[in-house]
Formats: sequence, structure tokens, C-alpha cells
Amino acid sequence: MADVYFTDMRARSDGSLLFKLRKLVFDAGIDKIDMEKKFVAIKIHFGEPGNLSYLRANYAKVIVDIVRKKKGFPFLTDCNTLYVGRRKDALEHLDAAYENGFNPFATGCHTVIGDGLKGDDDVDVPVNGICLKNAKIGRSIADADVVITLTHFKCHELMGIGGAIKNLGMGCASRRGKTELHSSNRPSVKEGKCKGCGYCVNKCAHSAITVNNNKAVISDVCVGCGRCIAMCRYDAIGVGWDQSIDVLCKRTAEYALASVQNKPNFHVSFVTDVSPACDCYGHNDIPIVADVGMFASFDPVALDVACADAVNEQPTVKESKLDGREKFDDKFKCVHPVTDWKITTEHAEKIGLGQREYTILRS
Repeated sequence: MADVYFTDMRARSDGSLLFKLRKLVFDAGIDKIDMEKKFVAIKIHFGEPGNLSYLRANYAKVIVDIVRKKKGFPFLTDCNTLYVGRRKDALEHLDAAYENGFNPFATGCHTVIGDGLKGDDDVDVPVNGICLKNAKIGRSIADADVVITLTHFKCHELMGIGGAIKNLGMGCASRRGKTELHSSNRPSVKEGKCKGCGYCVNKCAHSAITVNNNKAVISDVCVGCGRCIAMCRYDAIGVGWDQSIDVLCKRTAEYALASVQNKPNFHVSFVTDVSPACDCYGHNDIPIVADVGMFASFDPVALDVACADAVNEQPTVKESKLDGREKFDDKFKCVHPVTDWKITTEHAEKIGLGQREYTILRS
């Protein structure tokens, strides 16, 4: 079974959370990675401005300092988004990152947008998966010698969970790659709930939505990014449980494999501020459970399963989206009923990214 190390979020006079993070990753073996004169990509989500559940830059600084002490060349990175927001091109993306604290003065290293100015600077990485033969990975990440992920573990409206696999697979995909991931995942309008307000029209980056006869209509131009699902104020847009989400989950696992294959990789997940939706939105809802702790492992699959299990063991937070729904065993499926996060971890294990069985070791 894979080793997954854990520490809680209790901070006492003998050490801060940053001290605990450092101890956690050393206990998990980060110092075993040869980083000398190696480019080390630290993959992190910088957070959409307005959202406050993203990871603090202080955590990244801990990892950067470790890499530098091991004589490596660290950089923080993420790839551009498909949808309207502050991270759809490198310049706006950098502005958003700096605004949220991810600047060289706070983190001790530079921030590099992985797929370049317009999101088209990528490398076709052979993956020989079941769904895909190549993955379009942001060039700066593909060129890195070592990959380390820092992940804010949360719910996700398409994949069920936003964990290390999603951070690697969807996060390291260029804009072209993200289009490939989502291409079979087009949402549909629930006409009985649609009010024809047009809010989704303004939020669509691809002009794929119009309002006809007071109802939203999604055209074939849609790339399936799923932005409109969470943005709709009336829950009038959704994705049916069919092959589309199944394929998205499996393709994301294969992209994750492509982003780390043949290179050392290490993963840290923070089960804190477990929000109902991704950090890609310019807002965040109350967490569904209280903060659990920090997890670290060389195995991103075991890490995701361990984090999901830990969340499912927690009581729900009062007044959160899950308040009064404690009877559900799988909190992620309860938040987003059409999703099934286990498809991703099962497929990831099948293609050799990692294993689902794990042992928790306390740091």
C-alpha cells in the first residue's frame, strides 16, 4: 500500500502550521528527490480573484525554500483557463497570481504560466493511455525536471473532487488540452428551471449561449468547460450522467500521468476550506466540513483517496450546502449528484499513475 503522511491543523506554541508542513513533507520523503540544478515545477492554483479558499502563498514558500536548499531551481506554475475570468491569458493570470500573494517577494521564486501568453505553448506528450495517445501539456511544465503539487482539496462540479489528479491533469493541460479534456462534456439547459436571465450568456467565454423565447440555448460552439453550471443562479444548467463525465474523468487521469511520467514527483494536499466548488470561481461558499489537515505522498492516487475518505468521515458544517444531509456516505456525490470521483482514481490506478490502497502515517 502507498504511504500517505498526515498532520492536523492544530498549531501550538512549539510550532506553526508552516513548521508542521515542513516536517510533514520531510517525513514523507521530499528530501529523497535529487533536485540539484534541476528545474522544479511547483504546480498550484493561484485562485480566481474574489475567491478566498485558495492556498496561501506562505505554504508555497516552505516548499520553495526546501527546493533551493537542495540546490534546485523552483518556479510556481499553472496553465491558462478556457473560461472568462482573470486567468485566461498569461498577463492577466500573472496579475491575478500577484494580487493573491504569489509574487517573488512572498514566495521566494518566480511564477511562470505553463502554457504561455495565449495558452497555446504546449508539448504533445506521449501517454499511450486508454482514451488518449498524447496529452497537450504546458511547455514549461513539460520541460521541468521535477514536479511538486500543492493542492487545495475540495469539491468539483464535474469530477466530484478537486484533488492532486485534477491539479495535475486539468491544471497542467494547455488551453488546447483543456478543450480536448472537455470536448465530450457539453452541459444542457433544464428548461423548467431556466428564467432566461442571460447571466450565463455573459459568463460564457466562447459565445456558445443565447437566450431564445426566454430560455437559454447552448450551441455546438460549446467546449464543455462547465463554467455555466456553477454560475447559474437557478440551477438550470447541468450535465447528464452519461459517457461525457466518465470520459472527462478518465482523460484527466491520463493527462495527469503525462504531466509526471518519467520524472520525480511529489504531492501535498490541504484538506482545508473544503468548498462545494472549484477555486476557479470568483467566490467561495462556506466549507462543507471543518478543516481536517495536510496530507503528503509520492502517490497522487492514494493521496486523493485518503483525502476523500477523510472528508467523508467528518460531520457536515452547519449552514453549509450539506447541512442536514449527514446521512449520505459520499459527501462529494451529495454536493454534485451527477459526479463520481471514484472513476478518476480507479482509472488512474489502471493506467499506472498510482494505487488506491494506502496506509496513513502520522507526521
